[in-house]
Amino acid sequence: MELLKNLTELPGVPGREERIRNFVKAYSRSMFDDQRVDAMGNLICRKPPGRKPGRGRKAAKVMIACHLDEIGFYVSAIDEGGRLRLANVGGFDTRTLFARRVLVQGKKDLVGVLTPAAKPTHLLTDEDRKKIPQISEFFVDLMTDAKQVRKLVDVGDPVTLLQETVAIGDAYCGKAMDNRVASWVALNAIKKVGRRSPYEIYYVGTVQEEVGLRGAGPGAFGVDPDIAVAIDVTLACDMPGVSAEERVTELGKGAAIKLMDSSVICDRKLVDELVAIAKRKKIPYQMEILPRGGTDTAAIQRSRAGVRSVAISVPCRYVHSVVESVHKKDLQAAVDILAAWLAK
Repeated sequence: MELLKNLTELPGVPGREERIRNFVKAYSRSMFDDQRVDAMGNLICRKPPGRKPGRGRKAAKVMIACHLDEIGFYVSAIDEGGRLRLANVGGFDTRTLFARRVLVQGKKDLVGVLTPAAKPTHLLTDEDRKKIPQISEFFVDLMTDAKQVRKLVDVGDPVTLLQETVAIGDAYCGKAMDNRVASWVALNAIKKVGRRSPYEIYYVGTVQEEVGLRGAGPGAFGVDPDIAVAIDVTLACDMPGVSAEERVTELGKGAAIKLMDSSVICDRKLVDELVAIAKRKKIPYQMEILPRGGTDTAAIQRSRAGVRSVAISVPCRYVHSVVESVHKKDLQAAVDILAAWLAK
């Protein structure tokens, strides 16, 4: 759990992924022959083929895309009382943001309280209680003198939700499972396959996925892969209030092999290969059709003249909150499917 805990608890809003990128780069240095960071900020790590692909064949390039960023905020203003106003980077359900601790990454790290501008619950009317605040109504209280706040914090400093990653039952729960679990899956699969892969493997820690898949396209253009596999989370809506046909996936039923979402239709041959491997190896899996949302798969698929692309997803409950939850069996299934495919 230590690696997953480190990955998820580090801050890294879109455009300010340097802390998580530096951690992954240092952790994985011995696994790859070379590492570089491109102009967008994508971390690109290369591992040569461990065995020959076959007589007269050139090793295919496989890009494994794992976005590093998490949803968060930038400081947009500091008011006369030293309270921070915010611009969000990524999609939030504001109902999950009440009375949260946050980490403000200014000249030094500061812990603050995030809350909407509103009366205490004791003073609210029945009508007030029904209102759902907008992001623009939230502020961060650093409980520090305004002059001191302005010395330590500037407009444009990143702010992330603060949460410890813990084990709860058969799951791991915390912030930024979307999408730090991807790097956990990819790095563990690459370790597992060792030198048995006939592919030239590129792990790419992409940036700015949460604001429009911005890093994956340039990353794919630079790598120029033959095949791409994006790793991400998907919705596990197996809970009260959601009908069975709307659940997308269920926690603990295996890794999800994506057929399509609102941004991409995956390469059918690659989908079939992953399904065949899962069946042959008796690895639990489920099929994913996500009605809304997208992943780096879409940006990579449309890079250059097109790239054959597929996605493996980890089912996740409570996405885009600080209690994102993933099942231990689903994490392992994703590792096993990817490693088996890389070694085939």
